[in-house]
Amino acid sequence: MLPKEKIAALVSRVEAIDKRLSQPIDRNTLVKLSRERAELEPVYAAIVNLMALEAEREGVNALVNDPDMAVLAEEESERLDREIEELTETVRRLLIPKDAADEKSAILEIRAGTGGSEAALFAGDLFRMYQRYAELKGWKVRVLSQSDGDVGGFKEIIADVAGKGVFARLKFESGVHRVQRVPETEASGRIHTSAATVAVLPEAEDVDVDIRPEDIRVDTLRASSAGGQHANTTDSAVRVLHVPTGIVVTATSRSQHQNRAEALKVLRSRLYEIEREKAEGERAAARRGQVGTGDRSERIRTYNFPQGRVSDHRINLTLYKLDQVLAGEALDEVIDALVTDHQASLLAAEGV
Repeated sequence: MLPKEKIAALVSRVEAIDKRLSQPIDRNTLVKLSRERAELEPVYAAIVNLMALEAEREGVNALVNDPDMAVLAEEESERLDREIEELTETVRRLLIPKDAADEKSAILEIRAGTGGSEAALFAGDLFRMYQRYAELKGWKVRVLSQSDGDVGGFKEIIADVAGKGVFARLKFESGVHRVQRVPETEASGRIHTSAATVAVLPEAEDVDVDIRPEDIRVDTLRASSAGGQHANTTDSAVRVLHVPTGIVVTATSRSQHQNRAEALKVLRSRLYEIEREKAEGERAAARRGQVGTGDRSERIRTYNFPQGRVSDHRINLTLYKLDQVLAGEALDEVIDALVTDHQASLLAAEGV
């Protein structure tokens, strides 16, 4: 059985949005309502079709007792029953609460954790994994800032991953990733355990978050330079402080103007994530309880090199495809399993 009250509320909401869109409204309201209408359209269309099929079946059922029409009516009723059953399941799936940020691009942040130089090397491995995965998906990756490790890899790297539905796939990657392997510098062959944290934030647009000029402080940083072709770029690094929250973002590329824009992009995404979590409230907490909170103190996955396995601890999934996962080729197998588990938990929580 489908939840009739929920369906009635959804239909009523669509009708209210359509009425509002037919009236003069400001740009921000227009954008937000248009987005909401587009998000509701698939389930609304399915509900309308389902209602039409059910009405048609009622009319056919009324003919079953007519001797001249009974056989034909029975066949038509069976066909309609099958279509109604299939469409009911479609509506049921579409009624799963949608994350409003799913279709957005994302800001990917990777930081070396415990393990020193080996953790920085692992952070580099993770970044390359996401780079390759993005290439397979047709997404574009652009590094916004990076701090290199002493012997390779990254102490920290922040990148913009642009494409449709990026956040829907990568949001399950937030958390602590652990690696178990023998470092190249380890003469005794002893296995070391290191970690890196991954944070995935939906990329916010101007309409999502309003940053007031008086709430930020922008500083230009002087970086060291070896001279030559980079001698004139030493003052290009920009640090932005958001005074109300204390969030600090640094961007370090060639152009000071570009750095300011990129730092504000990351800041906007972090603020958007804070507001998103507040708005989602208890439902967000329940969802994160099922698929991992994304909290950086939580270990979500282990990459064991000696055994060639990858284990996701949230869903007790183990794949002996370490090389394929790190190459981005088998990462979908992990993410698909997380998405399936996530949807099952939402269905159970919603009672759909």
